[in-house]
Amino acid sequence: MTVRPNLFIVGAMKSGSSTLHAHLAGHPEVFMSEPKEPCYFVDLDDLESPAREVVESWGFWRSQASYLELFENAGDAKVLGESSTNYSKAPKMPGVPQRIVQFNAEARILYIMRDPVERSISHYWHAVGQRKERRDLVTALEREPHYREVSNYAFQLEPYLRLFGADRVRTLTFEALVNDPAAELRPIFDWLGVDPSVPLADAALHENATPEELERVRGEGRLDAFRESPLWNRLGPLVPGPMRRWGRALAAEKVDRTQDDTQRAAGILRPYQLKETAALARLLGRTFDEWTTLYGT
Repeated sequence: MTVRPNLFIVGAMKSGSSTLHAHLAGHPEVFMSEPKEPCYFVDLDDLESPAREVVESWGFWRSQASYLELFENAGDAKVLGESSTNYSKAPKMPGVPQRIVQFNAEARILYIMRDPVERSISHYWHAVGQRKERRDLVTALEREPHYREVSNYAFQLEPYLRLFGADRVRTLTFEALVNDPAAELRPIFDWLGVDPSVPLADAALHENATPEELERVRGEGRLDAFRESPLWNRLGPLVPGPMRRWGRALAAEKVDRTQDDTQRAAGILRPYQLKETAALARLLGRTFDEWTTLYGT
Protein backbone atom coordinates (compact mmCIF):
# COMPACT_ATOMS: atom_id res chain seq x y z
CA MET A 1 0.00 0.00 0.00
CA THR A 2 1.37 3.41 -0.97
CA VAL A 3 1.68 5.79 1.95
CA ARG A 4 0.98 9.46 1.44
CA PRO A 5 1.12 12.49 3.72
CA ASN A 6 -2.03 13.46 5.59
CA LEU A 7 -0.75 16.58 7.37
CA PHE A 8 0.46 19.80 5.78
CA ILE A 9 1.92 22.69 7.73
CA VAL A 10 1.31 25.35 5.10
CA GLY A 11 2.89 28.39 6.77
CA ALA A 12 3.21 31.11 7.49
CA MET A 13 6.80 31.84 6.55
CA LYS A 14 8.93 33.26 9.42
CA SER A 15 6.25 32.33 11.94
CA GLY A 16 7.78 29.34 13.70
CA SER A 17 6.94 26.54 11.26
CA SER A 18 10.42 25.02 11.71
CA THR A 19 9.91 24.85 15.48
CA LEU A 20 6.43 23.38 15.02
CA HIS A 21 7.77 20.83 12.52
CA ALA A 22 10.48 19.78 15.00
CA HIS A 23 7.98 19.34 17.85
CA LEU A 24 5.71 17.19 15.68
CA ALA A 25 8.62 15.14 14.38
CA GLY A 26 9.49 14.26 17.98
CA HIS A 27 6.14 12.50 18.55
CA PRO A 28 6.48 8.70 18.09
CA GLU A 29 3.23 8.48 16.12
CA VAL A 30 4.11 11.31 13.73
CA PHE A 31 6.52 11.20 10.78
CA MET A 32 7.61 14.54 9.37
CA SER A 33 9.53 14.83 6.11
CA GLU A 34 13.19 15.65 5.79
CA PRO A 35 13.79 18.04 4.16
CA LYS A 36 11.10 20.02 5.87
CA GLU A 37 9.94 21.96 2.80
CA PRO A 38 9.76 19.78 -0.33
CA CYS A 39 7.43 22.33 -2.02
CA TYR A 40 5.93 19.58 -4.20
CA PHE A 41 2.59 21.35 -4.66
CA VAL A 42 4.13 24.63 -5.83
CA ASP A 43 4.59 25.22 -9.54
CA LEU A 44 8.36 25.15 -10.01
CA ASP A 45 8.13 28.19 -12.30
CA ASP A 46 6.77 30.23 -9.38
CA LEU A 47 9.87 29.68 -7.25
CA GLU A 48 12.72 32.19 -7.25
CA SER A 49 16.42 31.55 -6.86
CA PRO A 50 17.99 30.21 -4.72
CA ALA A 51 14.93 28.22 -3.58
CA ARG A 52 14.27 27.00 -7.10
CA GLU A 53 17.75 25.54 -7.48
CA VAL A 54 17.46 23.80 -4.12
CA VAL A 55 14.07 22.26 -4.96
CA GLU A 56 15.29 21.24 -8.41
CA SER A 57 18.30 19.50 -6.88
CA TRP A 58 16.05 17.43 -4.60
CA GLY A 59 14.01 16.16 -7.53
CA PHE A 60 10.77 15.59 -5.59
CA TRP A 61 8.90 17.74 -8.11
CA ARG A 62 9.57 15.31 -10.99
CA SER A 63 6.79 12.87 -10.12
CA GLN A 64 4.40 11.88 -7.38
CA ALA A 65 6.40 8.68 -6.91
CA SER A 66 9.54 10.73 -6.24
CA TYR A 67 7.66 12.87 -3.72
CA LEU A 68 6.21 9.87 -1.90
CA GLU A 69 9.70 8.45 -1.40
CA LEU A 70 10.02 11.08 1.33
CA PHE A 71 7.58 9.06 3.43
CA GLU A 72 8.61 5.50 2.66
CA ASN A 73 10.31 5.11 6.07
CA ALA A 74 7.27 6.28 8.04
CA GLY A 75 6.69 2.79 9.44
CA ASP A 76 3.55 2.59 11.57
CA ALA A 77 3.19 6.35 12.05
CA LYS A 78 -0.43 7.52 12.03
CA VAL A 79 0.43 10.99 10.79
CA LEU A 80 2.75 11.73 7.87
CA GLY A 81 3.48 15.37 7.29
CA GLU A 82 5.55 18.05 5.65
CA SER A 83 5.91 21.80 6.21
CA SER A 84 6.27 23.93 3.08
CA THR A 85 5.64 27.60 3.83
CA ASN A 86 5.40 28.31 0.10
CA TYR A 87 1.94 26.72 0.33
CA SER A 88 0.53 29.98 1.76
CA LYS A 89 2.04 32.60 -0.53
CA ALA A 90 -0.87 33.49 -2.78
CA PRO A 91 -1.18 35.21 -5.19
CA LYS A 92 2.52 34.81 -5.97
CA MET A 93 2.24 31.03 -5.76
CA PRO A 94 -1.32 30.19 -6.83
CA GLY A 95 -3.22 26.91 -6.97
CA VAL A 96 -1.60 25.14 -4.03
CA PRO A 97 -4.73 24.41 -1.92
CA GLN A 98 -6.44 22.98 -4.99
CA ARG A 99 -3.50 20.68 -5.74
CA ILE A 100 -3.34 19.43 -2.15
CA VAL A 101 -7.06 18.67 -1.94
CA GLN A 102 -6.86 16.75 -5.23
CA PHE A 103 -3.96 14.78 -3.78
CA ASN A 104 -5.60 13.99 -0.43
CA ALA A 105 -8.99 15.49 0.41
CA GLU A 106 -8.82 13.88 3.89
CA ALA A 107 -5.59 15.65 4.83
CA ARG A 108 -5.34 18.04 7.75
CA ILE A 109 -3.98 21.56 7.41
CA LEU A 110 -1.99 23.30 10.14
CA TYR A 111 -1.26 27.02 9.88
CA ILE A 112 0.93 28.93 12.34
CA MET A 113 0.74 32.73 12.35
CA ARG A 114 2.82 35.50 13.90
CA ASP A 115 2.27 39.18 14.64
CA PRO A 116 1.89 40.33 11.01
CA VAL A 117 4.07 43.42 11.46
CA GLU A 118 6.91 41.35 12.87
CA ARG A 119 6.43 38.63 10.26
CA SER A 120 6.54 41.06 7.35
CA ILE A 121 9.74 42.69 8.65
CA SER A 122 11.32 39.28 9.25
CA HIS A 123 10.32 38.25 5.71
CA TYR A 124 12.15 41.29 4.36
CA TRP A 125 15.33 40.40 6.24
CA HIS A 126 15.11 36.81 5.05
CA ALA A 127 15.01 38.12 1.48
CA VAL A 128 18.05 40.28 2.21
CA GLY A 129 19.89 37.24 3.54
CA GLN A 130 18.95 35.33 0.39
CA ARG A 131 20.39 38.24 -1.67
CA LYS A 132 17.00 38.80 -3.31
CA GLU A 133 16.32 42.21 -1.73
CA ARG A 134 18.53 45.27 -2.28
CA ARG A 135 16.22 48.04 -1.08
CA ASP A 136 16.14 49.42 2.45
CA LEU A 137 13.42 48.15 4.77
CA VAL A 138 11.00 51.06 4.45
CA THR A 139 11.27 51.32 0.67
CA ALA A 140 10.79 47.58 0.23
CA LEU A 141 7.68 47.46 2.42
CA GLU A 142 6.19 50.42 0.56
CA ARG A 143 6.83 49.00 -2.91
CA GLU A 144 6.65 45.21 -2.59
CA PRO A 145 3.12 43.97 -1.74
CA HIS A 146 4.27 40.36 -1.28
CA TYR A 147 5.63 41.11 2.20
CA ARG A 148 2.11 42.16 3.23
CA GLU A 149 0.28 39.49 1.23
CA VAL A 150 1.93 36.63 3.12
CA SER A 151 0.84 38.31 6.38
CA ASN A 152 -2.78 38.55 5.18
CA TYR A 153 -3.71 35.38 7.02
CA ALA A 154 -7.44 35.44 6.28
CA PHE A 155 -6.68 35.67 2.56
CA GLN A 156 -4.25 32.74 2.77
CA LEU A 157 -6.54 30.61 4.94
CA GLU A 158 -9.82 31.06 3.09
CA PRO A 159 -9.20 28.54 0.26
CA TYR A 160 -8.04 25.87 2.74
CA LEU A 161 -11.14 26.35 4.89
CA ARG A 162 -13.37 26.26 1.82
CA LEU A 163 -11.76 23.15 0.31
CA PHE A 164 -11.03 21.08 3.43
CA GLY A 165 -13.63 22.30 5.91
CA ALA A 166 -13.09 23.96 9.27
CA ASP A 167 -12.71 20.65 11.11
CA ARG A 168 -9.62 19.77 9.04
CA VAL A 169 -7.90 23.15 9.34
CA ARG A 170 -6.30 24.28 12.59
CA THR A 171 -4.47 27.49 13.43
CA LEU A 172 -2.13 28.62 16.18
CA THR A 173 0.19 31.55 16.79
CA PHE A 174 3.94 31.64 17.17
CA GLU A 175 3.57 33.74 20.31
CA ALA A 176 1.34 31.16 22.02
CA LEU A 177 3.65 28.31 21.01
CA VAL A 178 6.65 30.12 22.50
CA ASN A 179 4.76 31.04 25.67
CA ASP A 180 3.51 27.51 26.45
CA PRO A 181 4.45 24.77 23.96
CA ALA A 182 2.62 22.01 25.82
CA ALA A 183 -0.65 23.95 26.03
CA GLU A 184 -0.55 24.52 22.26
CA LEU A 185 0.68 21.13 21.13
CA ARG A 186 -1.39 18.72 23.22
CA PRO A 187 -4.70 19.81 21.65
CA ILE A 188 -3.04 19.53 18.24
CA PHE A 189 -1.89 15.98 19.01
CA ASP A 190 -5.44 15.15 20.10
CA TRP A 191 -6.82 16.70 16.88
CA LEU A 192 -4.40 14.55 14.89
CA GLY A 193 -5.55 11.40 16.68
CA VAL A 194 -2.23 10.68 18.40
CA ASP A 195 -1.42 10.37 22.09
CA PRO A 196 -1.53 13.91 23.57
CA SER A 197 0.21 12.83 26.80
CA VAL A 198 3.56 12.04 25.15
CA PRO A 199 6.30 14.32 26.58
CA LEU A 200 7.33 17.05 24.17
CA ALA A 201 10.55 16.62 22.24
CA ASP A 202 13.19 19.31 22.60
CA ALA A 203 12.89 21.93 19.87
CA ALA A 204 14.64 25.25 19.60
CA LEU A 205 12.26 28.19 19.71
CA HIS A 206 14.05 29.77 16.76
CA GLU A 207 14.88 26.82 14.52
CA ASN A 208 15.27 29.05 11.45
CA ALA A 209 16.04 32.44 12.96
CA THR A 210 17.54 35.19 10.81
CA PRO A 211 20.94 36.39 12.08
CA GLU A 212 21.20 39.96 13.36
CA GLU A 213 23.95 40.95 10.92
CA LEU A 214 23.58 40.31 7.19
CA GLU A 215 24.97 41.51 3.88
CA ARG A 216 22.64 43.58 1.70
CA VAL A 217 23.46 43.72 -2.01
CA ARG A 218 24.35 47.18 -3.29
CA GLY A 219 22.93 48.95 -6.34
CA GLU A 220 21.66 46.80 -9.17
CA GLY A 221 23.48 43.75 -7.89
CA ARG A 222 25.55 43.15 -11.02
CA LEU A 223 28.83 42.90 -9.12
CA ASP A 224 27.25 40.56 -6.57
CA ALA A 225 25.83 38.40 -9.39
CA PHE A 226 29.32 38.15 -10.86
CA ARG A 227 30.67 37.07 -7.46
CA GLU A 228 28.13 34.23 -7.46
CA SER A 229 28.86 33.16 -11.04
CA PRO A 230 30.75 30.03 -12.23
CA LEU A 231 33.36 32.33 -13.81
CA TRP A 232 34.16 33.92 -10.46
CA ASN A 233 34.32 30.48 -8.86
CA ARG A 234 37.18 29.75 -11.24
CA LEU A 235 38.89 33.15 -11.08
CA GLY A 236 38.30 34.06 -7.44
CA PRO A 237 41.04 31.87 -5.94
CA LEU A 238 43.55 33.60 -8.22
CA VAL A 239 42.65 37.10 -7.00
CA PRO A 240 44.69 38.48 -4.06
CA GLY A 241 42.86 38.55 -0.72
CA PRO A 242 42.78 42.37 -0.29
CA MET A 243 41.25 42.77 -3.75
CA ARG A 244 38.62 40.11 -3.02
CA ARG A 245 37.66 41.92 0.20
CA TRP A 246 37.49 45.24 -1.65
CA GLY A 247 35.22 43.69 -4.30
CA ARG A 248 33.01 42.14 -1.60
CA ALA A 249 32.60 45.55 0.07
CA LEU A 250 31.62 47.09 -3.27
CA ALA A 251 29.10 44.33 -3.96
CA ALA A 252 27.33 44.27 -0.61
CA GLU A 253 27.13 46.25 2.63
CA LYS A 254 26.96 44.81 6.12
CA VAL A 255 23.74 45.74 7.89
CA ASP A 256 22.50 45.17 11.44
CA ARG A 257 18.79 44.45 11.21
CA THR A 258 18.27 45.45 14.85
CA GLN A 259 19.30 49.03 14.01
CA ASP A 260 16.89 49.62 11.13
CA ASP A 261 13.85 51.88 11.33
CA THR A 262 11.32 49.32 12.53
CA GLN A 263 9.01 51.96 14.00
CA ARG A 264 8.55 53.62 10.62
CA ALA A 265 8.15 50.20 9.00
CA ALA A 266 5.44 49.29 11.50
CA GLY A 267 3.69 52.56 10.71
CA ILE A 268 3.59 51.60 7.04
CA LEU A 269 2.22 48.12 7.75
CA ARG A 270 -0.38 48.80 10.44
CA PRO A 271 -3.09 50.47 8.30
CA TYR A 272 -3.24 47.36 6.11
CA GLN A 273 -2.72 44.73 8.76
CA LEU A 274 -5.15 46.02 11.36
CA LYS A 275 -7.94 45.64 8.78
CA GLU A 276 -6.67 42.22 7.69
CA THR A 277 -6.43 41.01 11.28
CA ALA A 278 -9.98 42.17 11.93
CA ALA A 279 -11.06 40.02 8.97
CA LEU A 280 -9.03 37.12 10.39
CA ALA A 281 -10.70 37.52 13.79
CA ARG A 282 -14.13 37.34 12.13
CA LEU A 283 -13.09 34.31 10.10
CA LEU A 284 -11.77 32.34 13.08
CA GLY A 285 -13.95 33.75 15.85
CA ARG A 286 -11.07 34.76 18.10
CA THR A 287 -8.86 37.73 18.91
CA PHE A 288 -5.09 38.14 18.74
CA ASP A 289 -4.12 40.17 21.77
CA GLU A 290 -0.66 38.56 21.73
CA TRP A 291 0.23 40.58 18.61
CA THR A 292 1.51 43.56 20.56
CA THR A 293 3.59 45.10 17.75
CA LEU A 294 0.55 45.20 15.47
CA TYR A 295 -1.51 47.00 18.11
CA GLY A 296 1.37 49.20 19.29
CA THR A 297 1.06 47.98 22.87
